[in-house]
Amino acid sequence: MSELFGTLSDGTPVHRWTLERAGVRVRVLTYGGIVQSVEVPGRDGQVVDVVLGFPDLAGYVAHPEPYFGALVGRYANRIGGAHFPLDEVTYHLEPNNGPNSLHGGSGGFDKRVWDAEPVGHGVRLTRVSPHGEEGFPGRLEVSATYTLDEGGALRIAYEAVTDAPTVVNLTHHTYWNLSGSGSAGGHELRLDASRLTPVDADLIPTGEFASVEGTRFDFRQARKVGAGYDHNFVLDKGISETPLEIAELYDPASGRVLTVATTEPGMQLYTADHLDDSLPYAPGDGIALETQHFPDSPNRPEFPSTELRPGGVYRSASVFGFAVRD
Repeated sequence: MSELFGTLSDGTPVHRWTLERAGVRVRVLTYGGIVQSVEVPGRDGQVVDVVLGFPDLAGYVAHPEPYFGALVGRYANRIGGAHFPLDEVTYHLEPNNGPNSLHGGSGGFDKRVWDAEPVGHGVRLTRVSPHGEEGFPGRLEVSATYTLDEGGALRIAYEAVTDAPTVVNLTHHTYWNLSGSGSAGGHELRLDASRLTPVDADLIPTGEFASVEGTRFDFRQARKVGAGYDHNFVLDKGISETPLEIAELYDPASGRVLTVATTEPGMQLYTADHLDDSLPYAPGDGIALETQHFPDSPNRPEFPSTELRPGGVYRSASVFGFAVRD
């Protein structure tokens, strides 16, 4: 089902698509590919919205920086120094996060209106990112397909092709709160990652791979998340052709369980410590689990490549499943 959600200042209409299956209801906006809401039941049968967001378009336009529920690209996460080399050419991007580029720049995919069409139990969003948009080379044709499977799991699948060499790294910046409100710090996380990529003061990877053994980054056995995380974890499975389960988030209070499966080699754990009083949420009210390639990969040849060339197809998929535990 599609409905008009609002209109941007230039008159562009924004629509909201509602997907519903197996007791799960998801609402997706054509603005920024935003997942506005995900409604699922808890152990008491009560259905609540388990993602952070705004009730209207004005909220998203006025507060873009938390990236609530947004599809981010062309390059999710950070590119150090807002530049990268490709085929002996250095491309310069907008430094919108200190000296670095973050989530594709201030005019990234999260602030664009996408075309939409129904597909099966979901919606397919498409757009063309022109050569030079936010400094990235190549005309990129990109799609993001949101579907609910027969069990109510949300699958987000991306595809992209280019007419010139470029870099691509797409993810979804949904903040989860399985209680529906209040702090998410008491949620318990299991994450199949034995290593992470340490970062410098600007949150740019140093190029090392550090063991999580004996540190606060060890979530190989489920434990409370707490605060103070904005880090990329190296998933033990590596890159996979199909989404494989890599994480489980559990809220003891409600019994709700979120599972995450992905084709990607990394996941950024962000505990929303930087939300401020201009927002209807407090620090720690949500947990972002951003499946991705690693930050600053275009400047790190030792990391899995994010290059896309003509004739190739970028593909990535992640699946978010929902369950209840007694």
